[in-house]
Amino acid sequence: MQKLISYPLSVIYYLLYWITLVVFQAIQWLCFNLFGCKAHRKSADAMFFFLVFNTYILGTRYKIDNIHKLPTDAPLIIAVNHQSMFDVTTIAWFMRKIQPIFIGKIGLRKGWSGISYFFTHGGGELIDRKNPLQYLPALKKAAQYVEINKRPVVIFPEGMRSRTTSKPQPFKEKGLKILCEFAPSAYVVPITINNSWKMTRWGNFPMSIGNKIILTIHDSIRVEDMSFPEIFEKTEQTIVQAIIPD
Repeated sequence: MQKLISYPLSVIYYLLYWITLVVFQAIQWLCFNLFGCKAHRKSADAMFFFLVFNTYILGTRYKIDNIHKLPTDAPLIIAVNHQSMFDVTTIAWFMRKIQPIFIGKIGLRKGWSGISYFFTHGGGELIDRKNPLQYLPALKKAAQYVEINKRPVVIFPEGMRSRTTSKPQPFKEKGLKILCEFAPSAYVVPITINNSWKMTRWGNFPMSIGNKIILTIHDSIRVEDMSFPEIFEKTEQTIVQAIIPD
């Protein structure tokens, strides 16, 4: 019965989803070109609000735990497990006060309307993991940016999202290592996201309904206080141990 109900709700959701992306591509363009970066970020925040709001049609709820644990006035390297395409929108909206930038895959450069415009105009760095000549300088650039400007950057160490299961893939250390190397005054903030994979448990259509996405912020790790192997091990263990199994 739940899956049957999800068909018409999914149609409505996707209609609103694509309208949001197309409309906010235009709004972001206007804000960026006429009013600058700050206005563009505000328009992107509005886009993420609607992308999150649209999921309420599917009965989705959200819970953010320990937002007070985020360090202030310091560069942040936010490491998160990756379960679905909803991870970025959840983080971008509910953590909008700290205005994080994202390390994303190169495929987001085109084809996603408002999302692509956000990433290519100040929302983060897009990397091609298969091309070291591209992704190594991009990660270094992102790290230096957050170090100088005391900004947060979000990275998904798994690389690929799990999509239809809560089971994480092995974390890849290269991206996190470069960020730590070139942002030495940063704090690594492990975050566990739960249940976002359930949104696509049946694939991209129909969408699953009645899910509760939980974002849990863990204690931060000061980069200067540990060797990178220790940081990497502690970050992965902290994130993985808090994942709710299928």
